[in-house]
Amino acid sequence: MRHWKNAALAAVLTAGLAAGAAAQNTRQLSIATGGTGGVYYPLGGGLANVLTKHVPGWQATAEVTGGSVDNLKLVGAGKAEIAFTMADASLDAARGQDKFTSGKVPHQALAVLYPNRMHVVTVEGTGIAGMKDLKGRRVSTGSPGSATEVMAFRLIEAVGLDKDKDMRRERLGVAESTNAIKDRKIDAYFWVGGLPTSAVTDLAATPGTRIKLIDHDDAVEAMNKKYGPLYARGIIPAKTYPGQDADNKQANVWNILVVNEKMSNDVAYQIVKVLFERKAEIVAVHKEAESFDLANQKTANSPIPFHPGALKYFAEKGIKVEG
Repeated sequence: MRHWKNAALAAVLTAGLAAGAAAQNTRQLSIATGGTGGVYYPLGGGLANVLTKHVPGWQATAEVTGGSVDNLKLVGAGKAEIAFTMADASLDAARGQDKFTSGKVPHQALAVLYPNRMHVVTVEGTGIAGMKDLKGRRVSTGSPGSATEVMAFRLIEAVGLDKDKDMRRERLGVAESTNAIKDRKIDAYFWVGGLPTSAVTDLAATPGTRIKLIDHDDAVEAMNKKYGPLYARGIIPAKTYPGQDADNKQANVWNILVVNEKMSNDVAYQIVKVLFERKAEIVAVHKEAESFDLANQKTANSPIPFHPGALKYFAEKGIKVEG
C-alpha cells in the first residue's frame, strides 16, 4: 500500500512539474487593439484566437487600449508584442514627432490590413450639414492616445477650422461619443474605423434618431500636402449603417499590424502565416477581415519597413515586397 501511495504521489508530482514546465514554455503574446466599441478590438480577439488555436505553445490575448498611439508606445516599450495602428500614427512614431516627441518607436510592419474610414458623425436636428458647421459646436475628437485624434486634428485644420478656438472639444472614445450624442451632451464626433463600427451602428439604430455622416473628402489634398501621401478619398457606402441613405464621401488611411523590430523572424513569420491562412476564422468575428489581402502588401501602403519574417512569408506566396 505504501509503495502504491508513493507511486501515486510521484505521478502527481511529475504531472505537476510537467504542467509547470509547459506553462513556462508557453509563449505569451499581448495584442494591443483599441476600445471595445471599435473594430481593432474584435479583430484583435479573432487574431488572438487563431494564434492560440493553431500555433502550438502560444497563448495570445487581445488587450483593450486607447488606440494607435498607445499601441505603438506599448510595442516600443516591450509591453505588447503585436499592435494594430493607423499608418499616419506609425509614421509619426518612426520619426519621433507629434505625439512621439519623447523618442522614436522601433517598430516594423507585419501586414497591411484594411483602410480605416474617417467618420464625422452627427444626427438630424443638430443643423450640421458640412464641416464648417462644426464651428461653435460641442465635438468629440477621439480619445487621448488614439489615432482618431491625430487624424481629426489634421482634418479640422485642412478645412480651415481651429481645433481649440472654433469648437468645444471633448476627448471621448467611440462608444462614449455615441452615448454623449444620444444624451445631447455633444453635437458631433470624429471616429476613424472599419465598417461597420458597432458603436456607430448603435447610434444609427437608436429609436427616434437619424444618423448623418458629414462629407469631407475634399480635404484630402490639403492633408496630404502637409503630412505626406497617407490619405485617400473614400466612400462609406449607403446602408452601411441603419438610416444612412446616401454614400458618405470621406478620407481613408490604411491600418497596419506592427511589432517591435527586435521580434524574431520565426515568430513574425508564424503570425503572418496564421493571419492570412486562417483569415476565414477572423472574418467570422468581424467582416472587415475580408480586406486582408496579399495584394495590399506594398511599400506604398505602409510608411515603415516590413519585418523580415513577414517578407519571408510573402516571398513564399510569390509576393515581392521591399523591406
